[in-house]
Amino acid sequence: VQLQASGGGLVQAGGSLRLSCAASGRTFSNYAMAWFRQAPGQEREFLTAINWSGDTNYRDSLKGRFTISRDNNKNTVYLQMNSLKPEDTAVYYCAARPINYSHRIGDYNYWGQGTQVTVSS
Repeated sequence: VQLQASGGGLVQAGGSLRLSCAASGRTFSNYAMAWFRQAPGQEREFLTAINWSGDTNYRDSLKGRFTISRDNNKNTVYLQMNSLKPEDTAVYYCAARPINYSHRIGDYNYWGQGTQVTVSS
């Protein structure tokens, strides 16, 4: 599976962005998809995931602000980010693994290249 993330950019605090991750190469609907992020000097962290059936899971601190969704017809997963804060500034990565999601970085077989999100105060 090849993953291509896009949609990052510079936004003011309180604003919104929608990230996209387009997949190719395998049957997209068989894969769980996740979003992680990595801020400078920090470890990559799990944000949210959606499995093949549409079940979702979120990092507790993000509930209500971030929403993951997928369109299997377009082989794309989305991350809608609202009420952005300066501490959301990071490189955002999408990742894929077969069937069910995981919170662990090492469980994901495929990674996108990352897209930078910068939130100004």
